[in-house]
Amino acid sequence: MGAIEERVDLESDEEIPFNATQPTNKRQSFNFEANHVISPSKVSSSSVLRKMHQISLLRSIYIVLIKAKINVLLPFGPLAIMLHYLSRKHGFVFFFSLVGITPLAERLGYVTEQLAFYTGSTVGGLLNATFGNATEMIISIYALKNGMIRVVQQSLLGSILSNMLLVLGCAFFCGGVVHNQKVQEFNKAAALVNSGLLLMAVMGLLFPAVLHFTHTEVHKGKSELALSRFSSCIMLIAYASYLFFQLKIQPNLYSSLDEPRENNEEDSDEDEVPEITQWEAIGWLAMLTLWISVLSGYLVDAIEGASDAMSMPVAFISVILLPIVGNAAEHASAIMFAMKDKLDITLGVAIGSSTQISMFVIPFCVIVGWIMGKPMDLNFQLFETATLFITVLVVAFMLQEGKSNYFKGLMLILCYLIVAASFFVHVDPSNDDD
Repeated sequence: MGAIEERVDLESDEEIPFNATQPTNKRQSFNFEANHVISPSKVSSSSVLRKMHQISLLRSIYIVLIKAKINVLLPFGPLAIMLHYLSRKHGFVFFFSLVGITPLAERLGYVTEQLAFYTGSTVGGLLNATFGNATEMIISIYALKNGMIRVVQQSLLGSILSNMLLVLGCAFFCGGVVHNQKVQEFNKAAALVNSGLLLMAVMGLLFPAVLHFTHTEVHKGKSELALSRFSSCIMLIAYASYLFFQLKIQPNLYSSLDEPRENNEEDSDEDEVPEITQWEAIGWLAMLTLWISVLSGYLVDAIEGASDAMSMPVAFISVILLPIVGNAAEHASAIMFAMKDKLDITLGVAIGSSTQISMFVIPFCVIVGWIMGKPMDLNFQLFETATLFITVLVVAFMLQEGKSNYFKGLMLILCYLIVAASFFVHVDPSNDDD
């Protein structure tokens, strides 16, 4: 037995080197072969990646410029530029520019929503409101550069009225019709914050107008402008504070309302994925903004000629027609979210956009006019200021309950029709700046 055990031990000792070295040699040979196999695949993978980038670019062009049905209106933009240089018919140039900007504004809103998938909901909502108003800002800066101060004032006022009455009204109406078996609810606290900011904006616009029409200025023609510039700085500080409040405090303050909705809509939210990449969205954002700015120049140049050609007041064009085009993105997205029973997002788009125009875009235009040497002020005339004040009160009363239905939406739409009819028969008392 002892001899047998020794023989087994010897055999096991002799097998140890063989077992230890054999896998090593196999591993080395495998690595050597793998290195020769991987190197050609690197070349093929780079070509595959190049082809994938080309396919991704073509797919992005298809999604942004071809897929949406509203893109059939895109050729009207180049057509407006051709008419500007060939025929000089301001009515057609204005109409085609207006139609050509409409799909660009809608696509700008779509690309911003795609970018919001990568930035998060809070920053995404801020981006949506900011670039949703990019069209109005570009048109306003072009008009301000041409000295058309009343057009700037009336188009920005019209954007606020359009968002608060037409966009919000259509969203409430469509959401109420789709969900007629239930009461749609939204965050009352967030709506009240925006209503308070809108009332502050009304106060900023009201005092320069009252100062002008009561003839109580210390220095005639100068106090009104100085008050407007001071109030604009205060309004910008207030809006910056609101952004800090929204980005840092609001998610914790208003999260309890959205929790039950997230549980009910978990399945539907999982289906929502971005259709283009982050850098593609940024590139499209830059290109669309540039093209809108080009068309806006031709649009502004044709306003006065179009008013004469169509026998339509400049006030009606500025307050009603221009904002409907600029708010195309907000209009579409607000209705879509209301039909999905996401009224908090609808309010963020409609009321949030109105808040941004009144507390940021208007004061920003006053500061830009100050830099350009243009006497842009917050005196929007008595008729326009009274219209804004009544509109803010009506919408604030509609929002104070925290619930919506199709009847509230219908009332807001009818109010907008009254406003539109009022500006159609309104003659601007001061045409000195046009």
